[in-house]
Amino acid sequence: MWRDLIAKGKEGGLDGIETYVFWNLHEPQQGQYDFSGGRDLVKFIKEIQAQGLYVTLRIGPYIEAEWTYGGLPIWLHDVPGIVFRSDNEPYKFHMQNFTTKIVDLMKSAKLFASQGGPIILSQIENEYGNVQRSFHKSEVSYVNWCAQMALGQKTGVPWVMCKQDDAPGEVINTCNGMQCGKTFKGPNSPNKPSLWTENWTSFYQAFGDKPYLRSAENIAYNVALFVAKKGSYVNYYMVSSPSNTLSITLHNVYIFLVVTHIMDLMQFHGGTNFDRVASAFITTAYYDEAPLDEYGLIKEPKWSHLKQLHAAIKSCSDSLLYGTQTVVNLGNQQIAYVYKKSSTGCAAFLENTDAKEVTIQFQDAPYKLPSQSISILPDCKTVAFNTAKVSVKAKHRTMKPQFKFDSAEKWKVYKEPIPNFDDTSSKENKLLDQITKAKDTSDYLWYTFRLNDNSPNAQSVLRVESQGHVLHAFVNGVLVGSAHGNHKNVSFIMEKNVNLIQGRVNNISLLSATVGLPNSGAYLERRVAGLTAVKVQGKDFTNEPWGYQVGLVGEKLQIYTASGSSKVQWESFKDSTTPLTWYQTTFDAPVGNDPVALNLGSMGKGQAWINGQGIGRYWVSFHTPKGDPSQIWYHIPRSYLKPTGNLLVLQEEETGNPLAITVDTVTYE
Repeated sequence: MWRDLIAKGKEGGLDGIETYVFWNLHEPQQGQYDFSGGRDLVKFIKEIQAQGLYVTLRIGPYIEAEWTYGGLPIWLHDVPGIVFRSDNEPYKFHMQNFTTKIVDLMKSAKLFASQGGPIILSQIENEYGNVQRSFHKSEVSYVNWCAQMALGQKTGVPWVMCKQDDAPGEVINTCNGMQCGKTFKGPNSPNKPSLWTENWTSFYQAFGDKPYLRSAENIAYNVALFVAKKGSYVNYYMVSSPSNTLSITLHNVYIFLVVTHIMDLMQFHGGTNFDRVASAFITTAYYDEAPLDEYGLIKEPKWSHLKQLHAAIKSCSDSLLYGTQTVVNLGNQQIAYVYKKSSTGCAAFLENTDAKEVTIQFQDAPYKLPSQSISILPDCKTVAFNTAKVSVKAKHRTMKPQFKFDSAEKWKVYKEPIPNFDDTSSKENKLLDQITKAKDTSDYLWYTFRLNDNSPNAQSVLRVESQGHVLHAFVNGVLVGSAHGNHKNVSFIMEKNVNLIQGRVNNISLLSATVGLPNSGAYLERRVAGLTAVKVQGKDFTNEPWGYQVGLVGEKLQIYTASGSSKVQWESFKDSTTPLTWYQTTFDAPVGNDPVALNLGSMGKGQAWINGQGIGRYWVSFHTPKGDPSQIWYHIPRSYLKPTGNLLVLQEEETGNPLAITVDTVTYE
């Protein structure tokens, strides 16, 4: 999809693309690098260059980005003595190694602007200012080290640190947010430009939360204000997998007006968190409310309104770059930002912060300014654009079912076996941290133990304390209860009345599931997940013998692939559904070129694969406060599809109804 998305960004008035670099994608195992397929960073940047656009390379290598573990590879967790993002020698060693690897890769392909390539900016670290105080004395030394290490790479282009007011030396401090024209303190040196690295066109969504809607008018107003206040680069933020971003640029040495980035088209394009890359509780769809939606389709009126904004700003470029700014008060809540290059060159931005429309006088002429808006006058006379006046009507996205799986004969099922204590090969006399044990090879970790029930009561209370994120409890192979946390509080307690068999060994199997790893905050290496305490009828089993199994049998055998599917015995689908069931079917690709989506509105929680490619986690049963699922449709890129016989496999934790699933095409009407 890269070529089409980049072209749509350029058509929308962008001049560049900004991309994160995903450390955990490119170095999944220490010293083993992967730049193949969708991870081909050089190919991606060359495609941008081929379309005449610039690139901002946000190496990080910590990126946050609602990406699992903030983009850090899980093997870092086990490096002795490591403290992430601090003045810590083990962390700095590996961070510098990866940064140098990426820089050398870019240099060898001659992709930096100093070599004639498209990369005009690079980033080191990411929003460190959010956690800086947590590291106390090491914070300043770490920031200084990051800057010196980056500058020592000698790329020939500037480096930035976003949300880092004290970015040292030549490294440029930049703003992230929705209102940088109002909130940004500005460059910390007169020799640095004013850059906005993340203009959030929407906001990320967590399962259980409703989508955030930001209007085209609000985005345009804040971009125009930032430029009016000497801003020279605006990058629309958003992401998807595996990486990209978009921008518009008034370029002159350090001067850029970047208006967007695709992290898989970040925020000018909403993307998809395929497979298991989303961080804790984040939905598979990402920034779907962006000017280019999750499927890469133009979302009106945002796309056209911003295109008109970009054109208006560029028509002022000569005055903005070479003129002198004057700020003129036109009323109590009205300001004119005027740029005069000479007696003939003049551009003005007329701002009205009032809640009502007003008429002001500017250079002896009347101008009507809608509330909360900015008018752009490229010649200080004629209004070329007003941020509040949207000339394009909204279009509504339509999902059209093309294929139904509405008969039992179309499905086969495999029941995931529930392990008992004796089935597990890994045993400890304590509860283990799930992140340490599973090492992100799976969302799942089985905790199993056994007990003899000699109590006179047939019913007992099972109490489980967990730090994330989901729990399914089985007693003697029967589901007795489920519970989960949420994005704001991953911890939870489950208490259930359970029936134990008196005088016999009872097997307790507790399936703990993470929904992505945490992605932000200080001391990320100390975060834990999984069970922390277990009691039955008041007796503490926390430090009793436990058996562990990482992942599901179906995962280990990769039964979601054509080759792995034959390794288990699939059965005919019956009307009744049970927890922990795998579903398999096939379908033909819909005709035409419209994007394709899988409607999973009838399912519960799990993961989905198309021809062995993970299209993300689904969690339809986790409703918003209004009682609606956070996400129903799941993007299937057409590049994942064959003309006929596409293999669809679902791993369902709960109890869903696969007979109501459809394959849909996506259009706007």
